[in-house]
Amino acid sequence: MIWVVGNVDGNDYKEPFSKGILARSLRVSRLGLDEAYEIATEIENSLIEANITEITVNDLAKYIADYLNKFDEEISLKYSKWREVRKSDEPLIILIGGSSGVGTSSMAFELANRLGLKNLISTDMVREVMRKIVSKELNPVIHKSSFDAYESIRTPAIRVDAVIEGFISHVDVVNVGIEAIIERSLKEGISIIVEGVHVVPGFIREDLLKKGNVIMFTLTVEDEEMHKQRFYTRCRQPWVKRSLEHYMENFSTIRKTQEFLIEQAKIHDVHVINNVDMRNTIDLMVNDIIEEFGGENNANEESITDND
Repeated sequence: MIWVVGNVDGNDYKEPFSKGILARSLRVSRLGLDEAYEIATEIENSLIEANITEITVNDLAKYIADYLNKFDEEISLKYSKWREVRKSDEPLIILIGGSSGVGTSSMAFELANRLGLKNLISTDMVREVMRKIVSKELNPVIHKSSFDAYESIRTPAIRVDAVIEGFISHVDVVNVGIEAIIERSLKEGISIIVEGVHVVPGFIREDLLKKGNVIMFTLTVEDEEMHKQRFYTRCRQPWVKRSLEHYMENFSTIRKTQEFLIEQAKIHDVHVINNVDMRNTIDLMVNDIIEEFGGENNANEESITDND
């Protein structure tokens, strides 16, 4: 057995080398799970052949990076940078926004798998909690969808587009819950991905977004026909309760909320990604995360078996 030796907060520890968790770490470099596991197995065999039975966390990371560099410099570099991100004392908080149907849920799930993150929450769930707290009589807007919330505005503004006003009112209420999640994650050191239409640039408190470990993305689908097809795909799923007709009737307002999200993203310098190809979208997000957070100086070592 190969033992990995590390130190956390001045305390030494030993743990067995895990090629399964190493494989998941390697996936950040765009490797498929089978390919990543194969490389992890090769690295384990290489350690055994070298008669290495005990190795420090840092020496193991260097050994892995050097081994990867023989085959692909880009994979080696991404692994090294991702390790620097994972060594951080602070949690990684990723916010993914976008209008209905652009794929924030799917991309958040895939990104969580790629990065090995366990915690993922949809703003739709936050909205459901807010609906239990705020009655329909008190705030009818929150009891509508984000794209047709304007229908429940009691006193529409004259100078603001009604659809956008309804959307803003809807987001404002849910935003209370989103900020609470971010604050809790920062306080407890919990890495998390928060996704949904309510993640809007400019609405979440600036002091939270200025944290070095919080990053936001806005997803779009520029092509209208492709955007429509996403709803056809969604409504084929047996667990989707809302009808395709409901989305198609409100498609123009959904597109309008997308335009608003893009404008807000540009104003607040948030990365906008046209979500055409899932793999490309994930690669762009991973690259942004690694480039923004990789290479920072951090005090604690990373556990090679830690997957939080």
